This record gives sequence, structure tokens and C-alpha cells, in this order.
Amino acid sequence: MPKIIPIRDMRNTAKLSELCNQSDEPIFITKNGYGDMVVMSMAAYEQQLARSELHAKIMEGKAQADRGELLDGPSALAKMREKYAK
Repeated sequence: MPKIIPIRDMRNTAKLSELCNQSDEPIFITKNGYGDMVVMSMAAYEQQLARSELHAKIMEGKAQADRGELLDGPSALAKMREKYAK
């Protein structure tokens, strides 16, 4: 379940930091009862960023496959050896 706290609770930065580091999910900050910001620990952010980058690479590979830009295994390895074996 997401954690939601009012913006006034950000005054206690040590408690906010502890709350962020205890959770793998973002913490939603409200102002006057409405969503205003989202904060998260550095570890949670890096994990989310890694997932996003992985998803982008998978989608790029799928797009290449859809365009027919595929190589079989031996051809791909030969191409890599040719490029990097210098």
C-alpha cells in the first residue's frame, strides 16, 4: 500500500529519510490534500531506473524483430568477432 504524507512532515528530514529507506516504493507527498510530490530512496530510484532501461531495451529488440532485423546465432557471433577481435 502506498505511503502518503502531508508536506509538513518533510520538516523532519531524518524521519523522512528513514521512511524512504525502509520502503522500496515511492512516498507520495500531499499539499492541501492534493498530490504534490513523490520521494523515494536512492536504491528504489536506481531499481526503478534499471527496470525502465531493461524495458526500453526489450522493446527495442521487439521492434527490430518486427522489422525483420534478426541474425541467427552463428552470424551474430561472427559479426561480433569481426568487430572486436582486432
